[in-house]
Amino acid sequence: MKNRKLEAKFLKFIVYFAMLICAISLFSIVAYIVYKGIGSLSFDMFALKYNSENVSLMPAIINTLTVVIFTLLISVIIGVSAAIYLNEYADKNNKLVKFIRIAIQTLQSTPSIVYGLFGTLLFVNIVFKGYSITSGIFTLSIMILPLIIISTEEALKIVPSSLKEGSYGLGAGKLRTIYKIILPSALPGIFSGITLSIGRIFGESAALIYTAGTVAQISSSYDTAGRTLAVHMFALWSEGINAQKSYATALVLLAVVVLINLLSLFIDKKISAKLLGE
Repeated sequence: MKNRKLEAKFLKFIVYFAMLICAISLFSIVAYIVYKGIGSLSFDMFALKYNSENVSLMPAIINTLTVVIFTLLISVIIGVSAAIYLNEYADKNNKLVKFIRIAIQTLQSTPSIVYGLFGTLLFVNIVFKGYSITSGIFTLSIMILPLIIISTEEALKIVPSSLKEGSYGLGAGKLRTIYKIILPSALPGIFSGITLSIGRIFGESAALIYTAGTVAQISSSYDTAGRTLAVHMFALWSEGINAQKSYATALVLLAVVVLINLLSLFIDKKISAKLLGE
């Protein structure tokens, strides 16, 4: 009995110690970015056009929002549909289905630079014939697709079977049960996966350098190149001329990600409250 209590106390200490280390690390990173970036921020950095004097990040912000919106439109529709098929329709003992699951898990852990090279070979060299925001969008859609599928499937699995049985018992078909019972119940989990995907898109640079390019302009059409905030920060740092401005860009990127996460948390709570209220 004493040994179990000692083990429990030791494990509790390890958990709190790990939590403290994580909190200190996070606070240190945020404090360093704020300290280095706050002094480099200026109104010129938010001008609509980029030049060597203001190194504006506004084109990068607009390009980032464009990439996020269209990437999610593609990947969420395909990813949620694939997860519904794998969880509700596919034969779990089928060898092809098992292979697909292994492939999805493998793709989730694939480095982003590999997706960038794939995007260069397919979208840049063959489909769109050059660097473009569209090439970056399709590359990122493929990159976050495994995350959307896995998170959606996990959310679908935790829906109580009693809800499904009750729907079938009332005469509802499989398709109606999925869209009226299962999907609404799984929405909070699906939305959590989408939130994680948004964070990955905002922070991605390697795949976009190889596909969307590093041109500091607003992408005005599907076949024009452009840089996102993460690529903009990398470009400023690597050029060496405006290295301090890269800290300001990092601060803006951090602020945008925090705002997106807070907004996502607010929407998630609203969805959960609505479901519980019903």
